[in-house]
Amino acid sequence: MRVVVTGAKGQLGHDLVPACRRLGEVVGLDLPEWDLTRPEGADRLAALRPDWVIHAAAATDVDRCEREPAWAMAINAEGTSRVAGVCRRTGAGLLYISTDYVFDGTRGTPYLEDDSPSARSAYGRSKLEGERFVQGTAPRWAIARSAWLYGTHGKNFVKTILHKARGGERLRVVDDQVGSPTYAADLAGALVRLLERRLTGVFHLTNSGACSWFEFTREILRQGGMAGVSLEPITSGQLNRPAPRPAYSVLANRAWQAAGESPLRFWTEALGDMLRSLEAAA
Repeated sequence: MRVVVTGAKGQLGHDLVPACRRLGEVVGLDLPEWDLTRPEGADRLAALRPDWVIHAAAATDVDRCEREPAWAMAINAEGTSRVAGVCRRTGAGLLYISTDYVFDGTRGTPYLEDDSPSARSAYGRSKLEGERFVQGTAPRWAIARSAWLYGTHGKNFVKTILHKARGGERLRVVDDQVGSPTYAADLAGALVRLLERRLTGVFHLTNSGACSWFEFTREILRQGGMAGVSLEPITSGQLNRPAPRPAYSVLANRAWQAAGESPLRFWTEALGDMLRSLEAAA
């Protein structure tokens, strides 16, 4: 099997490319050499003749997406449409990485794969449009929605908290947004499993359990040996970010378990592995 991973240099791509090697040949594509918003990007992808494309490339700066919705749509919707079009031309399957932001977060119970999306932010709307292009164009497809992603590579919430805590900053973190922190290495392994089994349809894939950003921070500090760092809970209104965030975006991984797969491990265990990996790398 030949698998092409877009966004290969990103947080998920960093773990996904090596994880995919057990499937066969893997080709990674990313900026600046490959740009999904340009027509030649589609031509280059098509020339690779993939069996499957894992489309992880995306505009993920939620607040920039809110300020520049056309930019978000160009990458997350129109770019995905180009990738889906290549899959249609070449007969390749398409695995699209999506997000909890396709839901508005108002219901207070875990979202199922067949619940109707209702995105509130420009980022969420652009990713939802990407989902629709995948479903309407690719000959074989799977959509994997995840949430609160972090890993050893690139910028993320865990690294930001560690950096600020070590710098002596007083931490103020929102306590009214709840989700499931998800380790990129664990998500990568689950995505490879989807392809191994040729599973199609919509899947929610997150580490087990849920917490608020405040609770997540407290656990980061505890496991990082910095439990004494000053930490204050605040509301989303106090944070005053441009993009609205889902207040409750826990994703029930029902389709994954219905396929006979075990739930991904609890988020606190995954966090511990990530922190140990960071320490080892340092």
